[in-house]
Amino acid sequence: MTIPAPAASVPTLKSPVLIAGATGFIGHFVADACLDSGRPTYVLVRSTPISPSAAKVLRSLEEKGAIVLHGLINDKEKMEEILKEHKIDAVISAVGGDGISDQLGLVQAIKAVGTIKRFLPSEFGHDVDRADPVEPGLQMYNEKRKIRRSIEEYGIPYTYICCNSIASWPYFDNTHPLEVLPPLDKFQIYGDGNMKAYFVAGTDIGKFTMKTVDDVRTLNKSVHFRPSCNFYNMNELAALWEKKIGRTLPRATVTEEDLLAAAAENRIPESIVASFTHDIFIKGCQINSSVDGPNDVEVSSLYPDEAFRTLDECFGDFVLGLNEKHVSSRDENAPPNPMVEPLIVTATCA
Repeated sequence: MTIPAPAASVPTLKSPVLIAGATGFIGHFVADACLDSGRPTYVLVRSTPISPSAAKVLRSLEEKGAIVLHGLINDKEKMEEILKEHKIDAVISAVGGDGISDQLGLVQAIKAVGTIKRFLPSEFGHDVDRADPVEPGLQMYNEKRKIRRSIEEYGIPYTYICCNSIASWPYFDNTHPLEVLPPLDKFQIYGDGNMKAYFVAGTDIGKFTMKTVDDVRTLNKSVHFRPSCNFYNMNELAALWEKKIGRTLPRATVTEEDLLAAAAENRIPESIVASFTHDIFIKGCQINSSVDGPNDVEVSSLYPDEAFRTLDECFGDFVLGLNEKHVSSRDENAPPNPMVEPLIVTATCA
């Protein structure tokens, strides 16, 4: 009797993904995670020259295997062509604030093609249907709401990523908080400093975003990132940073009126950041609503075995960078500066 040979294992084909805004602040985390997941990764960039920092990110993504495509998301015909030609299954948009409304052309192209299995629009912050910041932040949220309603009206399969705050010090007047160390002179505390928020590392935003792309449990859902280990208020953030740098810093109160005044100046993007800071640390937008509705899911409940990087660890990285900068710049005969002696604690939370 002839025993049949075992069937050869067939590799699982992963969905080709198109990412718009891959060279941006959030987008590069998502693109890195997409490449790490083994999915064919296409990144869309403008045909016009991009900034030196974006060009550096793009080179890095290309070296990891990303395929660069040129086009504009508001060019419906071009987007249709790209989606069809490259047999794209999933589309992720991480475009910045000035490109939110441009997503309408992309949405229309996705509807026309009719083969996209999942669309993740540019969210990556609060649930815009629940949060209610003052202007000019409200205008950005209204633009995101319009994109949501268009997606739903067209019947496009979607996932909304609501990842809350970046794991860093929340400066109210800084656009990209990971580019600036926590304070070394004094803390600015919003209100009484007791309003809590959730903080998520950029790498985790990318990692968990990519997990949702093919997950049937996230289809037509808002996915909320609420890691219990990264649930801090401003006073607790300050205490954590003081522990890391080994010294106590003075505290200055930034009142609700101060934040509203900064928002009212309408300086873009600083005033938008001030309006969001007010919504988070004065009004409590991240904790004022539950996430147990029929169209909501919390990411830790989906992937209980996947750990988040803790804020403690992220602050340790800031100290490490500070220490490296100090060592590279000081006189080799100078005594060490105790302010930048790091206390590095590596931890994760489920």
